[in-house]
Amino acid sequence: MIEDINKIVAEFTEKVNAEGDLQALEQIKAAYMGKKGPLTGILKNLRNLSPEEKSEVGQAANKAKTAMQEVMENRRQGIIRAQIDEKVASEWVDFTLDEDAEKIGALHPVSQMQYEIEDIFSGLGFTVQDGPHCELDFYNFEALNIPADHPARDMQDTFYFENGAILRTHTSAIQARAMERIKPPFKIIGPGKVFRVERLDASHEAAFHQLEGMVVDEDISVANLIHTMKTLLSEIFQKDIKVRLRPGYFPFVEPGFELDINCQICNGKGCSVCKQTGWLELMPCGMVHPNVLKAGGIDTEKFTGFAFGLGLDRLVMMRHKIEDIRHLHSGDLRFSSQFK
Repeated sequence: MIEDINKIVAEFTEKVNAEGDLQALEQIKAAYMGKKGPLTGILKNLRNLSPEEKSEVGQAANKAKTAMQEVMENRRQGIIRAQIDEKVASEWVDFTLDEDAEKIGALHPVSQMQYEIEDIFSGLGFTVQDGPHCELDFYNFEALNIPADHPARDMQDTFYFENGAILRTHTSAIQARAMERIKPPFKIIGPGKVFRVERLDASHEAAFHQLEGMVVDEDISVANLIHTMKTLLSEIFQKDIKVRLRPGYFPFVEPGFELDINCQICNGKGCSVCKQTGWLELMPCGMVHPNVLKAGGIDTEKFTGFAFGLGLDRLVMMRHKIEDIRHLHSGDLRFSSQFK
């Protein structure tokens, strides 16, 4: 019976090593090692042997089973490796051949500007906040000291929904929400898209991008505001930019200012973008109105602050000397691909 076991192992090994197909290999395994295989038959007949023969034959059968499993696994791995080598050889690519560079995308110039400004302000200790496009009346108006009868609520300026919600008209709404979550002192910026009912021209769009900023701390003054704005503009344009600060009215700041930048399209000579004035309104700003601080739950006896708003689209226009804001939203790849 020991000879029969050795013969089974030899036949099995020969057939397995000669086979090159995984499915056929499994069929050989089932034929020799399955329930109806010769090795299983020998194990079933152990009960007819004497104790000494039963021990000897049983040990030989178990060793044979182990050897057959090892032969089977080695051959299976060999077939898999051969299949992989064949596949690699058939799909091999000569990497020394020249190939046209793959076309890749790039950030939109407004996105580039936004991320750059975020980096600048992060270096100054500001954190970036966010808010929804579809805003509640309270955060867009009331919390910013804009009462119900204020002109900014006029249907000509604001997109209203039937349920009373609006498309936010400025990213100042982000500040109103942030004041509920953050306790002073703090320095925050809120970039994003805003929406207004505008007559489209070279410098106005119905949907455009802003970045609002707010600093609240003890002993904050206009001097802190001016220093921050000059630092920002010098970083963006990598040169000294001529600016002017003039009085302006905004319900959420008091006093309020308009920071104008010397038009970089015409270098102050006058063009369609600056409406022939040589100056472009860039940044409404001022000291945060006490009513706004109170709406955010901030102690106005202890804290003061300044706020500002940047037009990201206009900054992009100034940097790249783009004469019409509508180019930025045209979706024309001939235009956008220039800013990779």
